[in-house]
Amino acid sequence: MSKERINSEIRVEQIRLIDEAGEQVGVVSLSEGLSKARAVDLDLVEVSPKANPPVCKILDFGKYHYQKERSLRESRKKQHIVLTKEIKFGPLTDEHDYQFKLKNAIKFLQAKDKVRFTVRFKGRQLANKQLGFDLLEKIKQDMGEYAKVDQAPSNEGRVVYMVMSPLSKKNTE
Repeated sequence: MSKERINSEIRVEQIRLIDEAGEQVGVVSLSEGLSKARAVDLDLVEVSPKANPPVCKILDFGKYHYQKERSLRESRKKQHIVLTKEIKFGPLTDEHDYQFKLKNAIKFLQAKDKVRFTVRFKGRQLANKQLGFDLLEKIKQDMGEYAKVDQAPSNEGRVVYMVMSPLSKKNTE
């Protein structure tokens, strides 16, 4: 979080002043702004340093800083960190195992996580990589109402994989 400059830390000649009631006073000198802040026993805080001239507000800095920290903490609570979960298949996965893994994938997607579907080949199975692409295509069809494809099925050594992410609320309505 950026630290605001207060009182004697402000280093400009002219400022745009907003008083303690939130009314705009106008462009004044820094010394005049500081004297008005001292007169009401509050601080002069530079709230927008990049403006020309910088905007300064007369307020209680302790209270302002506390409110800013609190709103930042609240916004962090609402964040969701997107994880990528991986579900592994073999090219000859049975139907029951396939359905079981699909149910887990749906749970992950409902928790707003991405899912990476991988098909691993062993030994002579490498000769039939098309089975892996067919399986991923089937997954894409079955997961159509829950997810969209982020990364199309692609081949990487002994593995064929695809990444899907949950549909947004806009797409489902």
